[in-house]
Amino acid sequence: MNNQKPENNKKKNHIIWISIGVALVAIAFMTIFIILMNQPNENEISYTELLTKISDGEVEKIEMTVGSTSVKVKLKDVEEEKKAIVPSTQAFIELIQEEKVNKNSDIDLIQKPQNGLLTFSAGFLQILPTLLLVALIILVFKMQGLGDNGKVYDETATKVKVKFDDVAGLKEEKQELIEIVEFLKNPEKFTKMGAKIPRGVLLYGKPGTGKTLIAKAIAGEAGVPFISMSGSEFIELFAGLGASRVRKLFEKARKMSPCIVFIDEIDAIGARRSAGNGAESENNQTLNQLLVEMDGFDTDETIIVLAATNRPEMLDKALLRPGRFDRQITVQIPDLRGREEILKIHAKEKKFAEDVNLKNIAEDTAGLTGAELANILNEAAIIATVNQHTAIEEQDIEEAVKKVTVGLQKVSRVYSEKDKKITAYHEAGHAIVSRYLPTQENVKEISIIPRGMAGGYTMYKSNEDKNYIEKTELEERLVALMGGRAAEYIIFHDISTGAANDIEVATEIAKNMVTVYGMSSLVGNISINTEKDPYELQILGEKFGDAIGAEIKLLLDGAYIKAQSIIKEHMEQLEIIAQTLLKKETIGEEEFENILKEQ
Repeated sequence: MNNQKPENNKKKNHIIWISIGVALVAIAFMTIFIILMNQPNENEISYTELLTKISDGEVEKIEMTVGSTSVKVKLKDVEEEKKAIVPSTQAFIELIQEEKVNKNSDIDLIQKPQNGLLTFSAGFLQILPTLLLVALIILVFKMQGLGDNGKVYDETATKVKVKFDDVAGLKEEKQELIEIVEFLKNPEKFTKMGAKIPRGVLLYGKPGTGKTLIAKAIAGEAGVPFISMSGSEFIELFAGLGASRVRKLFEKARKMSPCIVFIDEIDAIGARRSAGNGAESENNQTLNQLLVEMDGFDTDETIIVLAATNRPEMLDKALLRPGRFDRQITVQIPDLRGREEILKIHAKEKKFAEDVNLKNIAEDTAGLTGAELANILNEAAIIATVNQHTAIEEQDIEEAVKKVTVGLQKVSRVYSEKDKKITAYHEAGHAIVSRYLPTQENVKEISIIPRGMAGGYTMYKSNEDKNYIEKTELEERLVALMGGRAAEYIIFHDISTGAANDIEVATEIAKNMVTVYGMSSLVGNISINTEKDPYELQILGEKFGDAIGAEIKLLLDGAYIKAQSIIKEHMEQLEIIAQTLLKKETIGEEEFENILKEQ
């Protein structure tokens, strides 16, 4: 399938911004011109001064245009003509005649018929800034309504197609969506049985799990047009334009039926409605229009709305009822087999060394999404090219995994010996404590080379995917996180800022244990989610909130005490590992285990 090229949209945007720029420049120039035209100069005299000179007999000739508000004045014994602004031509003529009688002035009064073209030009110049401003406002409104109202992917336009074979690690999700493909290919088969075509399918899961890719694969399998639009594209500055874009999107879909409408990040317009004003009111109108459009499908219109979101809890309940989004599919993070399949797809066009095992990579990347796995292989290819390797080697992939999960290695960073020593004992503390906790994963690598925001790191090897985590494992995870802080305190009798991230992660785990997983005997089996309801904790009362805080602190303090106990019990091993890190900077899994066995 092919996306219609966005050059037309870019050209429209360029024309719009050029037009706005020209309009603003024109307004600025015309404003300056009018100001300069209205500025008095030495060749102008005031109306009262003109009357005085007429009375004194100093005026030789006055030339005026009927209907104009200015006259040309020729003074006696003065070669240059001057200009004066008069209130009314007829009144001024009568006044001159009176002055000629009273003062016996000899004035040549020349009257010319009104010049319609000049009068129109002068009037037009005065109102031109206003006209340009109105044109600019209209242009902005037009700009808000512009756009193709969805990018169209049509498999008939190109040989490039996205199929279910291009989507790996999502076997159950694909099986669920095969029925949707059948609906689109043969709608009559289902309608004859009395079945109604699903109106919408909601895909939700973490970023990078492949929601958009699945949507494109459905369109590719069904061989129908695929209209894609992001939820943020509906949101506009002016009221009503978001709803207008929804109408235009579905008008296009009806003309292209059968087709798929895909709305990415639907939570941008599908969030729960509120009674607010301004932007909230505009969002409500856009959502209401979407609800109306999804209800307005005729039976002969084969249009299926696919939507994706990372936050399904934010969506309005009316959007999730049957008849709108009939099916809701969770797109999970891939398991071990899924990760291996994803790696195989992204490895097709890359050259690997013979000793590279994709299964080993899949084992070391538990918890990563499909997008992250694709990024790892791409980074490995870049690293191999930079290192001038003929193929992607194992070490290139390992470096890519570290780069994606931990951060960029900063070998050139210079830091003090004291900081280096603190980092060595800190990371050694993590490794030692983790090693002697039964539920924790094996240590894969320890390093004091800075990566990303970290001064050092301890990597763990995961050999299995876990759907459930027991309370004991979470408690020991807290102990492992406190291992670095505990080692610092025992060795230096002081603590540093290096444990900031460890404490942040530990606090989040402890908070979830108490408020989400119901793992506190004092608080009980209660789930509190302040993201859904910010006032939930207030409803339960201050004493309940205090109890939650006390339980979280109890978990963290207990983990810190146990980490210190493990460090004190294995001080010799801590010293050897820290000193080895200061010499070599990095210790691998095998060397780490050998050090422990020797003690």
